[in-house]
Formats: sequence, C-alpha cells, structure tokens
Amino acid sequence: MKLHTLKPAEGSTKNRKRIGRGTGSGRGGTSTRGHKGAKSRSGYKTKMGFEGGQMPLQRRVPKFGFKSFNRVEYKPVNLDTLQELADKYSLDAINLDTLVSHGIASKNDRIKILGGGELKAKLDVTAHQFSASATEAIEKNGGAANKI
Repeated sequence: MKLHTLKPAEGSTKNRKRIGRGTGSGRGGTSTRGHKGAKSRSGYKTKMGFEGGQMPLQRRVPKFGFKSFNRVEYKPVNLDTLQELADKYSLDAINLDTLVSHGIASKNDRIKILGGGELKAKLDVTAHQFSASATEAIEKNGGAANKI
C-alpha cells in the first residue's frame, strides 16, 4: 500500500450538485429553484418559525406559568442521603464541602435539607435552608441544623 494508491471506499463519497452552470449541465436556467415565487429569487429568507402564513406552532400552543428571574434555586438533599453518608464515611458533621466532595452537590449549589427518609445518627448539619420536618428530625436525634 502506497499513499498514491489510497482512495475512499466505494460509494462513500459523492460529487456535489453544481447548480447554475449552464443549460448543458441539466441544472441551468432556474437552477433547481422552479419558476416564480419568493423562493426562486435571490436574497430569499424566512423568519425563524414561519410556516407559510399558517399560525406558527409557537403561537398555537397555550402559554402559562411564570418564573421570576430573581428566584433562588436550591438543590434538595433528603435526610436519608445524609444518613447514608454518615454510615458510609462515619461522619458526625455534614456541611457544603462534605456534600461537594462526595458528589451530591456542586460547589455553587445552594442546599436545602428536606425531611425525606429517616435519620438515626446525631449530626451537625450546615446548609443554606432546612425544611421544618428536617430541622425537627435533626434536633430530635441531638444534632444541630445550622444555616449558612
């Protein structure tokens, strides 16, 4: 095998359509654009989402809801997740760094501890927010729920 003998596999390449190169080419004249109409003319463009005068999908679909751009989003973490961490790594305090290092949250997340699952360990938990049930469960076991 030599470099000058290399060629692509059979049928893997095609010649492109050379449009508007004279009538002898079979694609001269209207150059595959058909006769008349906006699409046959140079400079033709349609607006994004334009459906030829039919009511566009974006306007047909009902709109509802509102999201404030000032909202604060929290990453939810349940008590059973904290219990698993405490059991697996024998922890007595859980904070943002702990959650980040174990892949539960990323460093820019705001954490909210929720009351899902059961907590048996005595933990000092530090997070941005706590639900009422989570605070109650943590303090019932002798731990502390500290807000950042």
